[in-house]
Amino acid sequence: MRPLVHVLTLGVADLERSLAFYRELGFRSEGIIGTEFPGGTAAMFELEGGLILALYGRKDLERDANATFDAPGRGELSIGHLVRSREEVDAVLALAQAAGATLTEEPYDRPWGIYSGYFRDPDGHLWEVIWNPRATVA
Repeated sequence: MRPLVHVLTLGVADLERSLAFYRELGFRSEGIIGTEFPGGTAAMFELEGGLILALYGRKDLERDANATFDAPGRGELSIGHLVRSREEVDAVLALAQAAGATLTEEPYDRPWGIYSGYFRDPDGHLWEVIWNPRATVA
């Protein structure tokens, strides 16, 4: 297996609400797809760098993967979003909060040299907004 990730799929409780949330953050999507298939609907966002963020109804994802989610949105995973400056960390966190996110940690200087803060999306998925002065962000 090559060390690459191409698609990140989030199970969500309300696909319409989550689609609106991510669109409000500036992510672009053509909308909900798959309405013609019995397996469930989804929304896709093509991100910079080639990664696809997919939103899939939690129950549909459970059925599709033959898996169960005991604690929705509380897994030990955070999605990192690199930005160009400290000010952009603050701005993205404010935008996320205005769109309906819950801030879990105000931004501050971490001991390893980054400035970051965290929010949970409406389904509880954890995001870290990060400024790393050693990283290049296109």
